[in-house]
Amino acid sequence: MKTVLVVDDERQIAEIARDYLQHAGFGVMTASDGAQALELARARHPDLIVLDLGLPTRDGLDVARTLRRESNVPIIMLTARVDESDRLLGLEIGADDYVTKPFSPRELVARVQAVLRRAASQGEQGDVFRFVDLTIDVSRLTVKRGDRPIDLTPTEFQLLAVLMAVPGRVYSRGELLERLQGELYVGVERTIDVHIRNLRKKIEPDPTQPRYIRTVFGIGYRASSAEELGSSHL
Repeated sequence: MKTVLVVDDERQIAEIARDYLQHAGFGVMTASDGAQALELARARHPDLIVLDLGLPTRDGLDVARTLRRESNVPIIMLTARVDESDRLLGLEIGADDYVTKPFSPRELVARVQAVLRRAASQGEQGDVFRFVDLTIDVSRLTVKRGDRPIDLTPTEFQLLAVLMAVPGRVYSRGELLERLQGELYVGVERTIDVHIRNLRKKIEPDPTQPRYIRTVFGIGYRASSAEELGSSHL
């Protein structure tokens, strides 16, 4: 059974989320503040965390930063903040998705299922891609540059795997969102730009001069072709 940690200081919201997730077959833990959330995450290792950004004492963004330094556990943000920049900031920190309050509990369950499917589907493929010094092992969920492992979130890994599977193929932002979220996605295409920026910081020798992931202005992104990189596919 997959376990979900729901972090929200509003007891009613946490209970509704817990009830719907349990009904969908998840084990659920709840926390009402950031300190308790970190304690449970470290001790119980949930498969996914639903994290409210508007927590008392310790802001949810700070909790997300701490979580991301310690693990790649999938994070879905809950936010009542309507400013797009606030939502994008959460994604920049490394969250996989966000749900805006007030939300439908069924939508939250669907988002949780989608993010966990995304993480699980990475291990169902057997491909290993090599691009000069970058190695992506889809079945083992690992990425290395040379001998150095690179830690990616499930969303970042899936995005990289989609792009690298067909080098040179141009994907629009909308296509990439659909690959990541399916028909559930409701939001702005700029979220892909945030994920790409995070990914480049981790895999590119110089993120300001991308080598592996190229921007196609006015359209979206593509992985560099074999001719550009001298890549091989095992």
